[in-house]
Amino acid sequence: MLISTKEILLDAQKNGYAVPAFNIHNLETALAVGEAALELKSPVILAATPGTFNFSGRAYIDAIIKTMAKDFQIPLTLHLDHHEKLDDIKASVELGCRSVMIDASHLSFEENIQVVKRVVDYVHGVSGTVEAELGRLGGMEDDLIVDERDSYYTNPIQAKEFVKRTGIDSLAVAIGTAHGLYKSEPKIDFDVLANIRDKVDIPLVLHGASGVPDDIIKKTIELGICKINIATELKIPFTNALREYLVGNPQETDPRKYFAPAKEAIKEIVREKILLCGSNNRA
Repeated sequence: MLISTKEILLDAQKNGYAVPAFNIHNLETALAVGEAALELKSPVILAATPGTFNFSGRAYIDAIIKTMAKDFQIPLTLHLDHHEKLDDIKASVELGCRSVMIDASHLSFEENIQVVKRVVDYVHGVSGTVEAELGRLGGMEDDLIVDERDSYYTNPIQAKEFVKRTGIDSLAVAIGTAHGLYKSEPKIDFDVLANIRDKVDIPLVLHGASGVPDDIIKKTIELGICKINIATELKIPFTNALREYLVGNPQETDPRKYFAPAKEAIKEIVREKILLCGSNNRA
């Protein structure tokens, strides 16, 4: 059975670092993340969206991560990222997943609470951990597209009420980051983050961290962010390395050869993010 992220994030919160959560899609991307984390002795969260599960199959992704969790001597777990349907969550929980993000941020405040509370009641019943989001990030995550005009920051006062009424274990906040690629440097509202931290005592999560400058990431960690989500920043180097190898070796047909540089490209980014988060040697 896979562990929850609760103890991992509480340790990060207590000791002033963050745990990176990397979106994976298949065996190769999962192994690349895990191998780099093992090398640096870092706890690590492997996240998968509904789109990834639809592509590869929940049972197959679950089996990959379970095998890694058994073989890799570090805290390593599977996290359901941006799930919106309770049935999808139940399907993974029944397989053994114990770390869930329910995203009902597109709903009204009261509806968000109602949906999240149902998920919390279910997941806490199996000793799992629930992350939810208040506020809306712009950009694209899987099939979820939020126009910049429809994005808005997390309200610190609402955040306190949201946490109390839902019983969630971690809160994803909207403070100026976005999913996908940035057209310009993101403008992070550190005052909003500090205000949320002052009113909420559970671990805080930063989505849309791909491409955010290192100094900004460090400051968000100083202000209470305990989990950093990375997705796009892994996909691009993986794809570029794969494309470069195939263009340079047009006769190559062995996936064991052309996946090797693509995996190494991911590992390089994972190492950088682990060191940035300060989670190395925390396993």
